[in-house]
Amino acid sequence: MSHPIPSDLVRAQREWNATYGQLADQPGRTALRRRLLLLSRSLMTHPYWTAETWTPAVRMELRRLARADTAG
Repeated sequence: MSHPIPSDLVRAQREWNATYGQLADQPGRTALRRRLLLLSRSLMTHPYWTAETWTPAVRMELRRLARADTAG
């Protein structure tokens, strides 16, 4: 990977994961749905995602890093 994934992007993915889990446990919560949408937008429009850096492998690495941050 030529460009390391920024910590704020990993943090946003970690928050997205947590919010998604909360929404799964509490369906119908408008505030959680709004938060998930805002986080999704933040993740997808982050400046890191240029034509050179976006690949499925990098996206999977971001998800792996976010899970690792919460694992222990």
